[in-house]
Amino acid sequence: MDWWGFFRGRRRKRILQRHALPEEGWCAAVSALPLLRGLSDDELRHLRELATLFLHEKEVVAGGGHLLSDDIRLKIVAQACLPVLNLGLDYYAGWVSVIVYPDEFVPEYEFMDEYGVVHHVREPMIGESWERGPVILSGADAERSGEHDGVNVVIHEFAHKLDMLNGVPDGFPPLHREMDRVAWTQAFSGAFDDFSAKVESGAETVIDPYAAESPAEFFAVMSEAFFEIPLTLRREYPEVYRQLAGFYRQDPAGRMGGGTGCA
Repeated sequence: MDWWGFFRGRRRKRILQRHALPEEGWCAAVSALPLLRGLSDDELRHLRELATLFLHEKEVVAGGGHLLSDDIRLKIVAQACLPVLNLGLDYYAGWVSVIVYPDEFVPEYEFMDEYGVVHHVREPMIGESWERGPVILSGADAERSGEHDGVNVVIHEFAHKLDMLNGVPDGFPPLHREMDRVAWTQAFSGAFDDFSAKVESGAETVIDPYAAESPAEFFAVMSEAFFEIPLTLRREYPEVYRQLAGFYRQDPAGRMGGGTGCA
């Protein structure tokens, strides 16, 4: 018997019974996110449970000395839990912190190139994920996420977290047993090459051109598109959509046009 899983399940059940998210705040957050329209009442209830557990098992804290409102915190957590709606919160195991800055933040890096020269880099960013470390977000960009416009820094960074479950992010997260590794590789490799060629030629793309940076960024951006603009992704790269539907165990295109509610 998996005693650890048994006791964890009991603990989570107690949390849900005693610390359910306030209905008014949760409904306000959900209603403000077009991204969640079309979810059934059961799915919204499950999302609320995941969000409740997320806030008890993780810390969502302000960085940069600013205040983080409960509304923004709930919007971030709701969007963070959407990718694991049918996977479970254990997919986010092994780390604890989400750090939210008011706007862009500027981390500093040092790296050595192939010639042994050390470079010092300061680059503005709106999101970052560390392997077994925190997720870092721009609060301003997180607040603008969820609008069905194809850009979602929250889903992007949490997709990286899923990609890191089996090591360095490479656009190949751990697939479910029923999924075919060859089919995944063919779908993503072909789409990455096609998309990169379009970006290099200067063609305008509805999907964020940042996807052409690397296979890891391609997976994260395609995950954004999967939830934000699923009809576009399904039309332009149907095999990628099919693989993501199998991985996330969701069909966002199928729920487009549905109503919004609160559960």
